[in-house]
Amino acid sequence: MTRGKRTATLQVSLLREGITESTHCTQAVVCDDKGRVLSAAGDPETATFIRSALKPFQASAVTSSGTLERYDLSDRDLAIICSSHQGTTAQARQVFNILWRCEIEPTALQCPIPPGAQSALQHNCSGKHAGMLAVCQQRHWMKENYLRRNHPVQQLILSRVAELLRLPPDELIGVHDDCGAPTYYMQLGQMATLYAQLASGDHLDLERVVRAMTHYPEFVAGEEKFDTELMRVTQGELVSKSGAEGIQCISRIGERVGLAIKVIDGSKRAKYAAAIHVLKELGWISPMAADTLGEQFTTLGDYKRLEVSGELSLI
Repeated sequence: MTRGKRTATLQVSLLREGITESTHCTQAVVCDDKGRVLSAAGDPETATFIRSALKPFQASAVTSSGTLERYDLSDRDLAIICSSHQGTTAQARQVFNILWRCEIEPTALQCPIPPGAQSALQHNCSGKHAGMLAVCQQRHWMKENYLRRNHPVQQLILSRVAELLRLPPDELIGVHDDCGAPTYYMQLGQMATLYAQLASGDHLDLERVVRAMTHYPEFVAGEEKFDTELMRVTQGELVSKSGAEGIQCISRIGERVGLAIKVIDGSKRAKYAAAIHVLKELGWISPMAADTLGEQFTTLGDYKRLEVSGELSLI
C-alpha cells in the first residue's frame, strides 16, 4: 500500500435540538485495487480488526474450493454465508439449508447460541460458520476444530486474503472474533484495498460473492439494516459489509475502488452517518439516495439527529 499522509478526520456529531451533545471521531480511506491511497480523512495506516467486514473473503473459500458446486448451493446460501444476520426464521432456515445439503448436523456449529435463542443457527455469524463447515465436508477436513487458526479452512482463507493484499500470510495478525472464528488486524488502507479487489470483476470467486450479496441483500443483514438498505437503494451498484466496533467497508462494482471507515470509539450509529456522507461526496450515491438513507440512519427521533463535518482529502 502506498504510504499515505495523515489528514483531518471526519466528525460525527449527535445534535439534540440542534445543540451538540456527543462527537465521534471517524477515519475513512479510499484505495484502488493496487493498494494506492486515493483519498482519506485521517490516517490510512491506522490499524484495527476488520471484524465481520472480512466475511465476503471468508466466503470465497466456498466459491474457490468447488464447495458451491459440490452441494448445489445457491446465491441465497452464499449471501447468508457473507451475512451478519438478525436470526430471523427465514435467515436461520437458509443457514440450515446449507448444512442439510452438506449432510452436517446443526450441532456442528461452534458459534454461540444467542441469549434467548434456541439454536446456534440464530447467531448472526452462523452463515459464515456453515460455509466453513461446508468446505471442511467437501475437502474431508476435520470439523471438530474448524475454528483454530491453523486449521486448513482457516489457512485457505488467510492465504486468499494475503494474496489479495500481496503480503506473506504470516504478516497478518489473526485473533478470534466474538463468534470464535479468526479475524485479522490490518490497516484501513488494506481493508479498502480488499474491497477494491472484491468488486473489481477480476476474481471469479469474489464476483460470485458480490452477485449473491447484491441480489439477496436481505440475507446480508436484514430489514432496516444499513448494508441491506444501502444495497437496495443503489440497486446493486454498491456492495457493503459492516463490522463491529465502528467498521464499515464498501465498494462500487466494476470501478476497482474500495472504501473503509473506522469510528474511533466504535460507534455503530456514527459509521452509518459517516458512510452516507462519504458516499455522497464520492458521487457513489445520488442526493435522493442519501436523503432516503439519512431518514433511516441519521434522524434518530423527534429531537436528535447526526451531522457529519469534514471531507476526504486527496493523497
